[in-house]
Amino acid sequence: MGGVCTGLGVGPQWLDEIFGVAKAYTTRVGEGPFPSEMDVDFGEKIRKRGGEYGATTGRPRRCGWLDLVALKYACRINGFTGILLTKMDVLSYLSTLKLCVAYKRKGKVVHDFPAGLQELSACQPVYKEVKGWVGDLSHASRLSDLPTEARKYLDEIEKAIQVPITWISVGPDRSQIFQKN
Repeated sequence: MGGVCTGLGVGPQWLDEIFGVAKAYTTRVGEGPFPSEMDVDFGEKIRKRGGEYGATTGRPRRCGWLDLVALKYACRINGFTGILLTKMDVLSYLSTLKLCVAYKRKGKVVHDFPAGLQELSACQPVYKEVKGWVGDLSHASRLSDLPTEARKYLDEIEKAIQVPITWISVGPDRSQIFQKN
């Protein structure tokens, strides 16, 4: 956030809202620790559904369950006042979804994002499972159009990161983004 303000020549005190953008699941390009990474076959299924390939290189992205520990950390250090959650449609038709709510490291459950890659690589995900939903979300234009299970998924995310989801994307087109409230 500080870099944006510096680049624009606008002080942060002039900003009323700071929105972060996150997917409804987590992705990573390249090597490195990724605690919530899905198994290879399931990750490939999500990669294909979500078109998860690097925009410049075309490299396939690694896919994982939504890592709420990392997202909460990103919200805190960037001062987000709201989140635009994208790609909700990709998770449709899954009977169960997992949310990484903590890590287990050296036998202890930790809720804070580690300071370094070595610590992160020693972390195992602690999941909360939630019920998935059946149905095509791509035509939703308001919160009430989403299945109850999808709304519960959003509630779980908000509760964990302590930042409201203010916008939701249910497809790749601009018309498939709507304000939550």
